[in-house]
Amino acid sequence: MSALMELKNLKNAKGTRTKKQNKVAFVFLAPWLLGLVAITTVPLLASLVLSFTDYPLLKAPEFNGIENYLRMFSDARFLKSLQVTFTYVIISTPLQLALALAIAMLLNQGMKGLAFYRSVFYLPSLMGSSVAIAMLWRQIFGSNGLVPTILSWFGIVDPAHSFIADPNTALWSIILLHVWTFGSPMIIFLAGLRQIPDMYYEAASVDGASKWTQFWQITIPLLSPIIFFNLVLQVIGAFQSFTQAFVVSGGTGGPVDSTLFFSLYIYQQGFVQFRMGYASALAWVLVLIVGAFTALNFYLSKYWVFYED
Repeated sequence: MSALMELKNLKNAKGTRTKKQNKVAFVFLAPWLLGLVAITTVPLLASLVLSFTDYPLLKAPEFNGIENYLRMFSDARFLKSLQVTFTYVIISTPLQLALALAIAMLLNQGMKGLAFYRSVFYLPSLMGSSVAIAMLWRQIFGSNGLVPTILSWFGIVDPAHSFIADPNTALWSIILLHVWTFGSPMIIFLAGLRQIPDMYYEAASVDGASKWTQFWQITIPLLSPIIFFNLVLQVIGAFQSFTQAFVVSGGTGGPVDSTLFFSLYIYQQGFVQFRMGYASALAWVLVLIVGAFTALNFYLSKYWVFYED
């Protein structure tokens, strides 16, 4: 009987300790949960409701059904923003990941000062989305900036030429800025490369496989989960890009709407033209687009992502 009582007391003590641990966990999670509800969930639901209203921001919203969503089909600037955003995402994301993988493979060769180079290459990811870097980029590619001045030495362009003011090159300058912020995926690629056993490369070398063959037959398959992870993150981030286009174009999306990102168009509708109901509808369309691209990436991953187990 005494053994049973001790076992029962032990279980009760363990249960009490577990409850105390749970309470402590909830106390530490409380700020995050409060932020999730107050800053994310409530505004998210509010924007969904407002997307079915005519809300001029300075007046009370009035229900108008699906009028905001139907309006998009006849909105030329909405279609233009989709075209610009898709072009930006489809071109900049693969280029950024390719550069990040190339630099990661270079750093993985065991060079001296790896920690220093890793930090230097990661800096653009920390600063690339800042207003200061976007303003600097505008100066570099603007009239009499560094890039047109250097190109003028070779007679390619006039030094007064502005890549930012040219509708044929304005978007490409922002794409280049996005590619330049390759530090974050590079660090993840470098960690993945460190996990690939050397024995695979040694066996391939013995069989006479070239470095190019080893890259495609060993590195890419074993690194495919990391590539997929970076791809999903960078696609979502590219769709949400705002600061670069806002600063470089002066908030207009120009010239000739060539840098009118979808997020920038949402801002213009909501906070410039005070069409908050329409802006909310646009925001939910962006949510659906990002969700569709993410779901497509997960669906296609089963055809090219390799997991050892």
